[in-house]
Amino acid sequence: MAEVESFQLDHTKVLAPYVRLISTETGPKGDVITNFDIRLVQPNEQEIPTAGIHTIEHLLASLIRDRMDGLIDCSPFGCRTGFHLIAWGDKTSEEIASVIKSSLEEIANVTKWEDVPGTTIESCGNYRDHSLWTAKEWSKLILERGISTDAFERKVI
Repeated sequence: MAEVESFQLDHTKVLAPYVRLISTETGPKGDVITNFDIRLVQPNEQEIPTAGIHTIEHLLASLIRDRMDGLIDCSPFGCRTGFHLIAWGDKTSEEIASVIKSSLEEIANVTKWEDVPGTTIESCGNYRDHSLWTAKEWSKLILERGISTDAFERKVI
């Protein structure tokens, strides 16, 4: 089996919330993509409930695109402690942390239910499993802790 970088990471040594650059790759035609670990809660100590992380996922899909160009994907980890973010171009942890912080601030302080995209049977594969209240509460908690640009040392933006 191929090695996966995330499974080589010692999850007992990281200090969430953080943004960690996993890799920068250049394709055969020179296109650059960056892959980030967006860890919102401490691994093996907390996990965001499914309905909350689902709602955060839907909101981030739009809010990140409002704040930066080049987002390819932002998908939740199965362990529900954060997200993978993949983008075109040579992005930095500082850029991404700023975008995540701003997006979570909007979720926590501004977003109303009617702002959440993809919550109908036609637009979501599990439309009944959303919770804006949970998304807001976890966003507030994450923001209180501060988002670091380093996974192993707290460098809060």
